[in-house]
Amino acid sequence: MSASGECLIIGGGIAGVSCAETLSILQPSLRTVLISASSLVKVATGVRQLTKTLDEFDVEERPFDWVESRNANLSVVWGEVASLNPEEHVVVLRDGRRFTYKLLCICSGGKPKLIANDHPSVIGIRDTESVKEFISKLGDARRVMIVGNGGIATEMASELKDVELIWVVKDDSVSATFVDAGAAQFFLSSRRTRKENNSDHSNTNDDKPKVSKRLKYTEVHPCRSMTTHGSALGPDWAADILMKGKSNGKYDLNIQYSCEVQALMTHEEYLSSGDKSADEDGTKEVRWPVYAKLTNGKTFGCDFVVSATGVTPNLDFARSVLPVDGIAVDGGMKVDERMETCLRDVFAAGDVCTTMWEPAPHWMQMRLWSQARQMGSYAAKCMVAKWNNEEITLDFGFEMFSHATRFFGFKVILLGLFNGQRLGKEYEILLRMNKGEEYIKAIVKDGRLQG
Repeated sequence: MSASGECLIIGGGIAGVSCAETLSILQPSLRTVLISASSLVKVATGVRQLTKTLDEFDVEERPFDWVESRNANLSVVWGEVASLNPEEHVVVLRDGRRFTYKLLCICSGGKPKLIANDHPSVIGIRDTESVKEFISKLGDARRVMIVGNGGIATEMASELKDVELIWVVKDDSVSATFVDAGAAQFFLSSRRTRKENNSDHSNTNDDKPKVSKRLKYTEVHPCRSMTTHGSALGPDWAADILMKGKSNGKYDLNIQYSCEVQALMTHEEYLSSGDKSADEDGTKEVRWPVYAKLTNGKTFGCDFVVSATGVTPNLDFARSVLPVDGIAVDGGMKVDERMETCLRDVFAAGDVCTTMWEPAPHWMQMRLWSQARQMGSYAAKCMVAKWNNEEITLDFGFEMFSHATRFFGFKVILLGLFNGQRLGKEYEILLRMNKGEEYIKAIVKDGRLQG
């Protein structure tokens, strides 16, 4: 079967859907086809304009026909992309369907960087299906290890209950991707205070799932293979999930700083290794499903390991047609200030791409939901400009980095060079902190606010 669209978009995540929606608004006459590996696509809802450059929004999963019904020129195809032929302007799916295009935007996102592939005791948190697997395992777990120091690892450490948690981070403070060591300590001390307060009250609501007024959709007969991942989780994915283990009322947070996982062992392999460090915590008689040896020399037994060490751009279907100089050091497709790749008539947006233009003094690329939405929308503007032979200037949203999220129950706003990135050591910090209430930091250089 063959089909065609004047604009073809690969990826049903927030970047792909934002691109499709913007195309529908700017050029409703363009026939657009969106290819999604999942029957559910990600839609930005409840967008709230906080500042000129900062939006806050929710991300919901919706059936693809819901998106089609709101965009008359859009058709959504459920399938997995197998290959790309940029010379003939053809995309081929694994089931043999072929789609031709005049303009293509690749928004295929990223795939988890697992510390061990195909390991029965390692879970990579990326999409809805992986969260379901995590929750099912957590219900019978006494001890869990989280490896990673980004947003997902931080949210899990904040929300987990009734389980011992070993948090392995490669930095000397938690959440280092987003905040400095001082803010990290502020979060941890606030969490300890809340735990102590909750332990004094028997009638706490912490063990009840949070009420969600959103409709929930379930994927029926998923077509993607086990090696293909669905769209990434939304910014508030943990908001209405009860992450509870089986150690009634017990929660211990053990953070292992400046280390990584060196090896994973079964119980038999642990015994034969001669390593006794996992017995020092009083669980010598426990037969753990997996033992993790860390680079700091310590070994911990646990029920399972969560790998939350980030993502790599999902380019498997296009890697063979991309020249070496078309792929950035981090594995992403290089894009210029018009979101175009080195392939003719091919654009890219979101986690799959790496920006190559000279960034504004207070902007940087980070693979976040806020930037995926922004890039998808801007890529659509660039596609329309090319279709109409028009000039386009870089969107104002790329002038300053801005991101809104929540960690440990606190709303977090990040602006500009929020950790003094690119400033070396020639800057000063203005700080105001009220324990358990607020942590406000301003980065100043030469008398000017930088972040």
